[in-house]
Amino acid sequence: MEEGRVAPRGRGAAALAALLKQKKEQQVGIQSQVPPQTSSISTEEHGVPEPVAPAPRGRGASLLASYQKKKEEMQQHVGVQPVTSQGEAPKPKGRAAMLEKYYQTKLVGSAPESTSSPKSKIEEITKKIGEITTEDEALETMYYRGTTGKELQLSVNYIQLNIQKGGGVFQYEVVFSPELDAKSQRYELVNKIMGDLKTVKVFDGGSCLYLPQKFIDTQKSYDMNLTNGDQAVTVTIIFKKQKRLGDKDCLHLYNVLFKRIMFVLLYTRIGTNYYNTEHKHIIPQHKLEVYPGFVVTVVDRESDLLLCLDTQHKIIHNQTAYQLLAELKCSSDARNFKENAYKSFLGMCVITRYNHKTYIIHDILWDVTPKSTFPTHDGRAISYVEYYKNQYKLDILDHHQPLLLHRKSVTVAGSLEKEDRMICLVPELCYLTNLTDAMRNDFKLMKDVAFFTRITPQQRRLALRTYIDNVRNSERAQELLSQWGLSLAAENLGLTGRQLETETIIYGNQITKSAGPSADWNRDLGNNPVLMPVDIRNWVVFYTHQDTQCAREYANHMQRLSRSMGCHIAEPRLEKLPNDQTQTYITFVKDRLDKDVQVAVFICPSMRTDRYSVIKKLCCAQFPVASQVINARTLSKPDKVRSIILKIALQINCKLGGSLWTLRFPFKGWMICGIDVYHGAQNKSVCGFVSNLNENFTKWFSAALFQSKELGDFYQMAFTKALEEYKAHSGSYPGKVIIIRDGVGDGQLDHCKEHELKQFQNVLKAFQFETNICFVIVQKRISTRIFHSVRNGQVENPPPGTVVDHTITSKYLYDFFLISQNVRQATVNPTHYIVLHDSCNIKPDHIQRLCYKLCHLYYNWPGTIKVPAPCQYAHKLAAMVGQFVKCQPSPELATKLWYL
Repeated sequence: MEEGRVAPRGRGAAALAALLKQKKEQQVGIQSQVPPQTSSISTEEHGVPEPVAPAPRGRGASLLASYQKKKEEMQQHVGVQPVTSQGEAPKPKGRAAMLEKYYQTKLVGSAPESTSSPKSKIEEITKKIGEITTEDEALETMYYRGTTGKELQLSVNYIQLNIQKGGGVFQYEVVFSPELDAKSQRYELVNKIMGDLKTVKVFDGGSCLYLPQKFIDTQKSYDMNLTNGDQAVTVTIIFKKQKRLGDKDCLHLYNVLFKRIMFVLLYTRIGTNYYNTEHKHIIPQHKLEVYPGFVVTVVDRESDLLLCLDTQHKIIHNQTAYQLLAELKCSSDARNFKENAYKSFLGMCVITRYNHKTYIIHDILWDVTPKSTFPTHDGRAISYVEYYKNQYKLDILDHHQPLLLHRKSVTVAGSLEKEDRMICLVPELCYLTNLTDAMRNDFKLMKDVAFFTRITPQQRRLALRTYIDNVRNSERAQELLSQWGLSLAAENLGLTGRQLETETIIYGNQITKSAGPSADWNRDLGNNPVLMPVDIRNWVVFYTHQDTQCAREYANHMQRLSRSMGCHIAEPRLEKLPNDQTQTYITFVKDRLDKDVQVAVFICPSMRTDRYSVIKKLCCAQFPVASQVINARTLSKPDKVRSIILKIALQINCKLGGSLWTLRFPFKGWMICGIDVYHGAQNKSVCGFVSNLNENFTKWFSAALFQSKELGDFYQMAFTKALEEYKAHSGSYPGKVIIIRDGVGDGQLDHCKEHELKQFQNVLKAFQFETNICFVIVQKRISTRIFHSVRNGQVENPPPGTVVDHTITSKYLYDFFLISQNVRQATVNPTHYIVLHDSCNIKPDHIQRLCYKLCHLYYNWPGTIKVPAPCQYAHKLAAMVGQFVKCQPSPELATKLWYL
């Protein structure tokens, strides 16, 4: 992306001398109005003859003609009579044309009335790039757009939200004294107060009240009584401010309004989304129910306000938490029952069908039962049995069952801090949600669930149109929208995107193959040698007696595959274990592994988390060696055994420091850092940091550290070590640093920029480097969906390399959407990239192409992945350390991909 410059020689030097002379004459001509006594003294007055450059020819003549053409354009801007040029320059296109119009508005300040005014030119630009208020913002928005690639006709799951001109919004704050916990009670009192006011209102159930007209000037208090009870409540309504429809501050109003519309359309709120509980899909063989629904969000984008609408599904079990507790009690002894219950319930999400609310289980209260009492607002004590009988007409059968605890942080009125509140739940009334790990490993179950949850692009767009039709056909929904001056477009939003060029994969012996239209090179990888093979001369295979045949066949296959991979694989040392106990693995690893062993392979009869964790901890921390754990069932498929063992062999090659393939990168001296965080139990997190060590991105440095609170200064330590390792492998420090941070939400962007970015800048200052930084945020869990429009009005998934950097991007951020992976089933999920900071001044085309290239370099998959490879490596590293190793890995493995 950056090209070096070479000093001109021969005719080029002569042309350069002529250009410099003409530039000097031009400067003297511009200063012709300066009095003669202050003008520059020529060299001839001092007796020094001025050198005369020979007339340029060939390339020098071309350079001179190009310079004259640029000089004529400059003279036109400053009012000098232009010199007649030979030929006309090509007209600018795309962003260059917009830039030219912008600069014309800046330079032509006193244009005659017959020409367009600067204001009208800015308006012409803003029609193309969205509503922008200032010239600088127009230029900045144009700069954030790329131009390369093939144009695609796309559509998205956004619906234009039309706003009536001249409308307004008045915001009020509602304060209840004493504080009311139940939203229904707050709604009741606000409805009583606003009953006499013949106007529409939007109340969020908390403290925000919106009206289309002014109600009071300052504040007003009302003394009210609840219908069910004698409790007196003082409600104070305070005027906050007036807003204009379309302002960014009105997003909360619009989201509350569309939540009400979902209620009008008979959708039930479960968690944060809305589902159709009347049209649920029942899977009786697995005791599951699937609720279809929508994620509805109003967002402020480059093309003004849009309604983002995405289909969602909620999986509800027919089994209650009480039934799961009974199964655990029957399947385990008394000593392990509580331990197994904790493992099963902590972090689980349950739903209470009497109010359709979801809760995360944080603890099990073994000493609290439904017979226990709790205080009410009026100071009385009531048992859980009585409470559910009076409030929901529900009878609790087992009065001795333990209760489940959910902690909820709530904002207290008059305080900026939040306080924790405990909610006790009865297992009998709690139904399990989502899928457990055991269910996810059940192929038949996942196939049956996917029949209802995997939605194709065509089905997803049909759901969008159905929602639009339901809103337009509902009189109540139309009334709610029109009262606030809003209306929905008849179709989802269409736009144009770009498809980046197909990349070329480089294998061993400089063999190059195209990644293909689907960005998949699985077949080519098996038919070509790897880029950097590693000979395996000393390795060990551990196995039990029942897997003796699998171990021998595996060793033979590995040796036969060595020729196709381009390396030598010796015969392994086979170590038979007497049994499958965890302590046996520990003993054999300590006794049979020495410093000369390159890799240890474990063939296990079944997959157990505790055994896997012990093996990884031994091989990654105590005895640093590359390790591979294989399930014996995986090797028992004759028709697939070769491809399976090939993938295992490729993984081992990477764990030993080798590499499989690479791409062409048109730059040198860049360091790419990937960051991701694994969040474990009890607020313990593991941060993974990965950075490249060479210029073709085939070797990586990895670091992981446990954190209980903030990340602190970990980035500084990891980045310092990464710079030292980069210099050791490449011979010099990097010229540019690109940091790609995964797992940051919109609400954390400011914290990330103020806290995390400064750590990298402080390290560079300490090294006294002038290296520039580009900080990029990657977001995977988004609701945006992009469809590729094909003939006959059908839509499908866009091809890999699709980029969208306008219309649905933010007005206030440098961002774009990229689809890098190929998806054959369901709907592809794009990745959102936000360039949070860029002192490298990388062009949008280059940063988009760089991110797409990096999606080709994940060695665990012969194809493109969803995020850049450094982020995926950091994710695998953090998850491996946080879930299984649970201690600091050995520094000897820091320059190898041991966690694949």
